[in-house]
Amino acid sequence: MTRGRRELPTTNWWWRLDSAAAWDSRKTVASDSVPGVELVIARMSFARRLELMTRVRELAARLEYFDAANDGKNRMEASLLGAQMDRLYLAWGLQGVLGLSIDGEAATPESLVERGPEPLVREALAAIRAECGLSETEIKN
Repeated sequence: MTRGRRELPTTNWWWRLDSAAAWDSRKTVASDSVPGVELVIARMSFARRLELMTRVRELAARLEYFDAANDGKNRMEASLLGAQMDRLYLAWGLQGVLGLSIDGEAATPESLVERGPEPLVREALAAIRAECGLSETEIKN
């Protein structure tokens, strides 16, 4: 049996270019604590998850060690490591701050952490952790 030449399909495939899926690597979250301010948060991707896990791994191991102890010095060390981990999450996930000025200059992620209102920093941290898929109990463990 000989096969004849197949005809090319006549359907138009160009329509697929118009309906391509879109992905934004960051999202904007409106602040509840400071009206008019928006936080630009990095969205999770495979490479970003790997980067974050690599950066958090050492601090998390040290935090677990000091968190297990019951004396005051070790609790203080655990608290300090927890704050360092929070700062790491903020550096990793906060990509911008819109609608806020600090000391007369447009706010940046760095200036928000260093000199900005603490409730807004906590809100940014909560948004980043939510994007990472971490609940409060997972963060503590």
